[in-house]
Amino acid sequence: MDLSRTEDQELIAETARELLEARAPTAGARAMAGDPAGHSPALWKEMVELGWTGLPFPEEHGGVGGDFLDVCLLFEQLGYAQVPSPLLASVACCGMPVARFGTARQKERWLGAIAEGRIVTAAPLPWDRPGEGPVAARDGDGFVVSGTASFVPFAASAEHILVAALLDGEPRAFWVDASSVTLEPLGTVGWDRPCHVGLPDVRVPAEAALGVDEQGTDGRGADERGVDAAEAISLFGAAATCAEMVGAAQRVLDMTVGYAREREQFGRPIGSFQAVQHHCADMSIDVLGSRFIAYEAIWLLSAGRDAAQEVSMAKAWVSEAYERVCALGHQVHGAIGFTEEHDLHLFSRHAMAASLAFGDGDLHFEVLADRLGLP
Repeated sequence: MDLSRTEDQELIAETARELLEARAPTAGARAMAGDPAGHSPALWKEMVELGWTGLPFPEEHGGVGGDFLDVCLLFEQLGYAQVPSPLLASVACCGMPVARFGTARQKERWLGAIAEGRIVTAAPLPWDRPGEGPVAARDGDGFVVSGTASFVPFAASAEHILVAALLDGEPRAFWVDASSVTLEPLGTVGWDRPCHVGLPDVRVPAEAALGVDEQGTDGRGADERGVDAAEAISLFGAAATCAEMVGAAQRVLDMTVGYAREREQFGRPIGSFQAVQHHCADMSIDVLGSRFIAYEAIWLLSAGRDAAQEVSMAKAWVSEAYERVCALGHQVHGAIGFTEEHDLHLFSRHAMAASLAFGDGDLHFEVLADRLGLP
């Protein structure tokens, strides 16, 4: 594993940092507070023009020809700037499963649309709630999807939604037209404007089942490939969220160290006190550890290798580490960090939401224990 960045990757990260700093000099979530869309259409247009939405996809499908690791550098910068954006939902949760498991026809139809920036969102696979969530049934040459997909990010802005549903007890993914669903906006601590998506017996054609063509075969085993495609929604989503949390935790560390250098008490900077120094050191350890474990999982996914265990390890660690970093940041900042005028409370809210996305630490610790064969 080589986690050093190439010149192109350094350029990607630097360009993203400069753009987001210019558009969101403080936490970008502040500007979106109360906005029904939850993100800036003007900034989204810039992202599309810069090729962000097509970064990990092949050129023949309208992409730039990069990989998943490349686009995770963007997610990290979005987390650092705390800028709400459908990029993660559209590219990681929808685009990557299509790129990895879609048929040739599905890639031709969907990857170009995603790369061009037409917003597509995804419903996280309900793997932490077995038996709940949407279900699908075969209906002639197609399927009927019914139930409710919970906490779908930016659903109100979507043209299409990639829904994870259980078909014959196995997870599968289905493309659903947003005009055929009902939306119930949810008020959460996060910035992604999630909705409950109601699926009132929505009929979808056979080609809408990700990974399976109209004849039900794709040369690899339709059922097996369909399950892999559905699970990829959470796999890529969790890994991308880890990258986002790494960037956000780094920003909290930078803010806290800067504050400790400038804030004076008892005639000297508070950063000169041992307790504050230890808090900052602990934060730094958590940020660096999070970066390594997150990008190991991301690197494996980019290489096309089985990374389910590494993604669970990363999500379990980074979720809790990010919350610890925010908690210690509040210890150093004191009361000012809890005020609405200060950005730190925005990151703490994001930490609560991001740690729950695609399964919290407790869930992934259980997944890892099961992989170890523990009773």
